[in-house]
Amino acid sequence: MKTPQFDHPSSYPLVAPHQEEIDLLHLLSTLYAAKKQIITITLLFALCGLAASFLLPKKWTSQAIITPPETADVMELSHALVNLTILKVDTPFDADTLYKLFLKKFESQELHEKFLAQPPYVQTLLKIGDGDKNDLYRAIVNVSQKFTALDNSDPKKNNDAPFTTWTLNFTAPAPEEAQQVLHEYVEFITAEVKKEIIASMKNAVELKIDSEKERLILDRFNLESQHKVKLERLGYALQVANAAGLKAPVYSNGQAVKDDPDYSISLGANGLTEKLKIEQSLKDVAQMDVSVQNREHAVHALQALNFGHIDFTPYHFQMQPSLPLKKEGPGTALMVILATLIGLIVAAGAVLAREMMASRMRSLHDENTRLTPAN
Repeated sequence: MKTPQFDHPSSYPLVAPHQEEIDLLHLLSTLYAAKKQIITITLLFALCGLAASFLLPKKWTSQAIITPPETADVMELSHALVNLTILKVDTPFDADTLYKLFLKKFESQELHEKFLAQPPYVQTLLKIGDGDKNDLYRAIVNVSQKFTALDNSDPKKNNDAPFTTWTLNFTAPAPEEAQQVLHEYVEFITAEVKKEIIASMKNAVELKIDSEKERLILDRFNLESQHKVKLERLGYALQVANAAGLKAPVYSNGQAVKDDPDYSISLGANGLTEKLKIEQSLKDVAQMDVSVQNREHAVHALQALNFGHIDFTPYHFQMQPSLPLKKEGPGTALMVILATLIGLIVAAGAVLAREMMASRMRSLHDENTRLTPAN
């Protein structure tokens, strides 16, 4: 068996080892050679960043800071509540209750939509005319989400401040719109709180009036029954006095008489006759009852109450709705700088990648050339 014969190793060229070092001068020269391309791409990215800064929707946020109402804010309401307390009407309203009710209504989605559905917000703020109702509803819901209320107290911090504050926000495409809408929405919610509080007071007064009237009906029935029994007893007593021959009061002539426990005859027939006439002359059984008259006066006082003039504020401004001075998000200069940097990186990367691929192709071509035997 013949041993296979191999060609001499010298006939095959050796593969040059790969160089792992990075030639910085070569990279810089490559970038410099493609400087026009890099500058062009960078400028295009900068222009795109400038255009994006103008095309992106602008956001301006107006803020207001509120605290619980102070004494001056609820003075008229306090006077009305004092009057109701005197008339024994249960009114569990205080500054903290008003404050919490305002915050609750401020974050109400239903009130957001009710407020934004009013002119001129549908036409101006929402930029929608007489279009589809579904589009209008979606626009209202979208804008309503821009109302926010934030509690400024941080539970992570041991803040022992003697008062609490909340920040009310609204974001709009223009600073004047943001301030105006937030101011008008705060007034709208204040009016809603007033309506609910006054309605609650009226309901409490009406319930009190109804209950007092029912009690008066029962008391009058009781007094009429007592009066009827009293008239019958006086009539029977008069008959007994006449039968006993007692005309004058028994204590007028020095006589000591033990009075009848069922029919009192100590006044005598003359006295009983006069008392019977007086009792029969009473047209109103409550005329001689102080308690009933007092309650009737209280009912008249409750019916005369008028809550239409009460003015109060369920919060106190620490800061009125502000006019935004700085829009939200990155500014024009920042967006241009970022876009320029991104463009520079992309352009340089593209040039280096292209050079790397070209170098790789040249290396493969050289290797193939070396490995191919000469004819």
